[in-house]
Amino acid sequence: MNADIGGVGGTGAGDRTDTGARAVAGTGGGAGLAGARERWVRTGGIELCVAELGDPSRPTVLLVHGYPDSKEVWSRVAVRLAEEFHVVLYDVRGHGRSTAPVPLRGGFTLEKLTDDFLAVADAVSPDRPVHLVGHDWGSVQSWEFVTVGRTQGRIASFTSISGPSLDHFGHWIKRRATRPTPRRVGQLLGQGAKSWYVYLLHTPVLPELAWRGPLGKRWPKILERVEKVPAGDYPTASLPSDAAHGAWLYRDNVRARLSRPRPDAYAHAPVQLITPVGDAFLSERLHDDLGAWVPELTRRTLSAKHWVPRTRPDQVSAWVAEFVRTHEEPAGRAPKPAAAAVARGGARPEYAERFGGRLVLVTGAASGIGRATAFAFAEAGARVVAVDLDGEGAVRTAEMARLIGAPGAWGETVDVADEQAMEKLAEKVEGEYGTVDVLVNNAGIGLTGSFFDTTTDEWKRVLDVNLWGVVHGCRVFGARMADRGQGGHIVNIASAAAFQPSRALPAYSTSKAAVLMLSECLRAELAGQGIGVSAICPGIVNTGITSTARFAGVTDEAEEKRRRTKAARLYGLRNYPPEKVADAILGAVLHDRAVVPVTPEARGARLLGRLSPGVLRAFARWQPPA
Repeated sequence: MNADIGGVGGTGAGDRTDTGARAVAGTGGGAGLAGARERWVRTGGIELCVAELGDPSRPTVLLVHGYPDSKEVWSRVAVRLAEEFHVVLYDVRGHGRSTAPVPLRGGFTLEKLTDDFLAVADAVSPDRPVHLVGHDWGSVQSWEFVTVGRTQGRIASFTSISGPSLDHFGHWIKRRATRPTPRRVGQLLGQGAKSWYVYLLHTPVLPELAWRGPLGKRWPKILERVEKVPAGDYPTASLPSDAAHGAWLYRDNVRARLSRPRPDAYAHAPVQLITPVGDAFLSERLHDDLGAWVPELTRRTLSAKHWVPRTRPDQVSAWVAEFVRTHEEPAGRAPKPAAAAVARGGARPEYAERFGGRLVLVTGAASGIGRATAFAFAEAGARVVAVDLDGEGAVRTAEMARLIGAPGAWGETVDVADEQAMEKLAEKVEGEYGTVDVLVNNAGIGLTGSFFDTTTDEWKRVLDVNLWGVVHGCRVFGARMADRGQGGHIVNIASAAAFQPSRALPAYSTSKAAVLMLSECLRAELAGQGIGVSAICPGIVNTGITSTARFAGVTDEAEEKRRRTKAARLYGLRNYPPEKVADAILGAVLHDRAVVPVTPEARGARLLGRLSPGVLRAFARWQPPA
């Protein structure tokens, strides 16, 4: 199979068999790909428009778009990956700036699409295998690339997003049709309902008329409203013809492959499967049997809808980059096993699958529960923003998070009680790292002493940090989660003191009780937007909060120091580690738990508050010794 690389002027009227390829770099790159180097690869009677970003000497990541898209669907992912890799995008035949086969019928078979892939791969990375990434129909055809013998050795890894192998799909249907059970029949009917559009695309003429008419005009608004796809440089003006031509992807392949699936469709490269759980077109159950076809399989789930290259480019690019690093073979060294991308150190596999590549922001992360939480998410493969008033401590936490396994970690300094500072932080995080997926409002301060010994200023400071800090975090980061429309999770650290009254902790307990009620109210408000809210209620945990706690009514520095030392000794004797609280936080997000009492005393206090509140009130009268 030979390819010729030429300039913009070709018509793709016939096959080129030149063995000496010519490369002419362009300056275009298409909408959303400013600065990309553009070239045309001629093969099979057509011209493929190819765009490149990044350093060609680095590993090549080849992005294949789906239906009814063009390569510009990848623009936001591509620019992120180009910071580290050689990134290649091409318009599939008949889409974007590539030419269409003549006639259309029979011109979009998987065999011809494989020819196109090999032509592009040979042109942009002749000496090294490429890392393949496909979305939608880009993933469908990429499954063909990664399972046929003639591409063996040309693919280093494959990331599949929202597009199954037609062969695997065919076997999936046959197994359920030949051995029906109520569950299997339900799966067939469920996927059949999701595939309604496939039936329409097989009808003659109608899809072309719709796409070149009203549907093509309204499609951008439909995507914006239903999928929360941001408006801008996508989709491009070629959408109507792209969609009309692309109908032949379905007509040339779906019926034939589903009825006669290949028996040898085994992947010869490691595969990363990214499954958006809100995908309206594909059931998660389609991948139940995938392990039988893929020897090295890494699974990811994402709380998002179908068009994740546009709605979640930060998450997609982080996962792709991590997978490429894992499977890029350095000179003289064996590639890392696929399991390295799933289970890091002591991280539970379910944590790595859920949180790998997610952006997690933790306040109060310089020490204690915040630091342990940042490390736990880092161990699971999340990107971490560690925030604290102690900027140096936040940076140290971020540095350690990177060593533990975070693909990216950053330290930021902020006073959570300062609304304007929090708003500026949110703008910076959004612009530089992306939308936060998990927010952990952990920053807090301690204050003990009777109500009448607690001054107004002390009340104000406790409420400013413990309550208003949580309010500001929920407002500035939660609003961005809601605007993105792809879900997320907010964790607010309350305390057992939220439901355990104490004469010694009126200000602290009030602030934490308010955090608990705020979490419950916010959970109800955001439930319809796919954003979970959890209140974590630890008891006595061995952290550094005692070193900064204030003692109302104590003015003598020596006496305050003595009380802090005594409190620290008691917490040390209890010795409940913050790592256990961090594990409870990850579990709360994973299972979307509303209220999580962590320590035995916290669980006991919550139970007593429900079953015997009088006993709890009696405990509240106890005066701790000074």
